Amino acid sequence: MMHILVPTDFSDNAWNALKYGIQLYKNVACTFYLLHINPIPPYSGAESSVRYSSKLAEGDMLEQSKIGLEHLLAKVEKTDPNTKHNFTTISSHNFFVESIKRQVAKRKIDLIIMGTKGASGLKEVAMGSNTGDVLTKVKCPLLAVPENTVFNPPREIAFPTDYYINYDLKVLNTLIDMVNLHQSDLRVLHISKKGAGLTEEQKENKEFLNDYLQDVKHSFHSLTGIDLETSVQCFTESRDIDMIAMVAKNLNFFQRILFRPKVEKISYHTDIPFLVLHE
Repeated sequence: MMHILVPTDFSDNAWNALKYGIQLYKNVACTFYLLHINPIPPYSGAESSVRYSSKLAEGDMLEQSKIGLEHLLAKVEKTDPNTKHNFTTISSHNFFVESIKRQVAKRKIDLIIMGTKGASGLKEVAMGSNTGDVLTKVKCPLLAVPENTVFNPPREIAFPTDYYINYDLKVLNTLIDMVNLHQSDLRVLHISKKGAGLTEEQKENKEFLNDYLQDVKHSFHSLTGIDLETSVQCFTESRDIDMIAMVAKNLNFFQRILFRPKVEKISYHTDIPFLVLHE
């Protein structure tokens, strides 16, 4: 049984992310936890009257949250009659990331699914959006689903890497599980400067990766001479990539691809889901 946490603010992009997850795991027994968070304001006064007013406001927010979750659940039940799927609603009044961390621990969450919004896609993550905070601060696999994503069974999953990290087995097992879910092809992508060969460390890590992936269909690809973001864009277009997987541990490499598109033609931020893997 998969345990999947889906934070929602009842927006269209949150609904799109939930639909994507439902379709992605249509053949898997899952419990989806639909979480609505009423964030604690940054300032809380010490006066008793302020605290009392805050309590009243919290009660009102949680009541509205409960109503919103009931409406969402009714919508889900019409959309997803799948008997393999169960849905549990949760309303929380807490700091956003703290709420996510608490539910991940309490519910033994296997995967978080969140929507991203905006013409700049995940670029807004760099400015401290909720999805960006969860990506970098919660040690749980996360699938970020841009608002323009239309579900297609992922035939090809790209895995950009610089081979400079030792691959944690938990990370690789999560990646393999995603590949096996729809019998996808995994495309391992290395991007390097023109004329630069692999170091001995990189060769060893690549060899280990090849050995560990022996039971899934995979191939290795290399691009040289162009910047990182453009390389990923070219690769996703040329291979018709349906999902991009990355390891959060390799923070600089990860942030360059995910958070810093340099040119307007970079579109993978707005229509291709990102699977972010944590140790």
